Amino acid sequence: MDLDLDEHTLAFRDEARAWLADHVPRTPLASFDTAEGFEQHRAWEAQLADARWSAVSWPAEFGGRDASLLEWVILEEEYYASGAPGRVSQNGIFMLAPTLFAHGTPEQRARILPPMARGEEIWAQAWSEPEAGSDIASLRSTAVKTDGGWLLSGQKTWSSRAAFADRAFGLFRSDPESKRHKGLTYFMFDLSASGVQVRPIRQLDGEPGFAEIFLDEVFVPDTDVIGEPGAGWRVAMTTANNERGLSLRSPGRFLAAADRLVALWHAHGYPEQVADRVADAWIGARAYQLYTFGTVTKLAEGGELGPESSVNKLFWSHLDVELHETALDLLGPEAELRRPPGSDRIGEQHPGRWLNGWLFSLAGPIYGGTDQIQRNTIAERLLGLPRGDR
Repeated sequence: MDLDLDEHTLAFRDEARAWLADHVPRTPLASFDTAEGFEQHRAWEAQLADARWSAVSWPAEFGGRDASLLEWVILEEEYYASGAPGRVSQNGIFMLAPTLFAHGTPEQRARILPPMARGEEIWAQAWSEPEAGSDIASLRSTAVKTDGGWLLSGQKTWSSRAAFADRAFGLFRSDPESKRHKGLTYFMFDLSASGVQVRPIRQLDGEPGFAEIFLDEVFVPDTDVIGEPGAGWRVAMTTANNERGLSLRSPGRFLAAADRLVALWHAHGYPEQVADRVADAWIGARAYQLYTFGTVTKLAEGGELGPESSVNKLFWSHLDVELHETALDLLGPEAELRRPPGSDRIGEQHPGRWLNGWLFSLAGPIYGGTDQIQRNTIAERLLGLPRGDR
């Protein structure tokens, strides 16, 4: 692709930059892992949607701008550089929505996407189970057919945003005789439905960023099945490839962090002992940006995200850890200072900002499929090596 932006894209970037400069909250929002912060972020999502910045690559009929993937990447760079709040709606907009565009019905897209874009319905990801974390094909939660729908039973854990979210999406075994990837069905369900119990799980920082979900014969109508019953694994791979490959971790996030790291290095007098690590982080962020442009080109030409998403996921998750560890080493004893309670502002140089970022980065090699899962995928599906013992 041509890396020189055309006039249309430059105008899009300038409009986004100006809007963010005028609207990014000057007072940091509380963390969306708190009840107060969750509602503050929901209101921010509504503000983004009113200006049609919440899901720019969607068709206009669903609240988007019909923007290209390149324009979405440009917006993400401007968004993170501006210090705008984190996106509480990311599970829905960046994982469920691409799945609905690929496998959903027109009725589902018309019903689900507009309230998702406005932040009226926040979605939780309900995939992992106590015996099925990265190996999701071993899940045990069940779906039993009944009149007009299904009855869901089982337990989901480590469900992102579930503590305060409105709805969730996940896989259930609909054929009790099936094994592994067969006989699974992809469902959407209400977290307030009869038979659902949500138990928040506190993270390392003490806030409930996750929750367990217990389901006891929860009725879900047929209209909330995505794709064909029993073919849920194929649908789920669309969600997973978006999580690992492009949507969830845009380069703007790492470009902004790398620029802050360089600024931090300058502020500490250019210490020589970390100069190479600072340079590696900055180069890594820009390498990821260029790789993403390549992915955008592939998708624009009709390609799809495939197992190469695992290479991408390994790269950005380790880049994030190394970048933040370099910042903590630069800060020295200051690195142990926590940021003010409730602060969610991206772009601050407060030491606690770096500490919280480092704590979150440690989850990167785990969520979305662990490093071991990604390496198995690369070995078997990209390199053609024999399947290892499971």
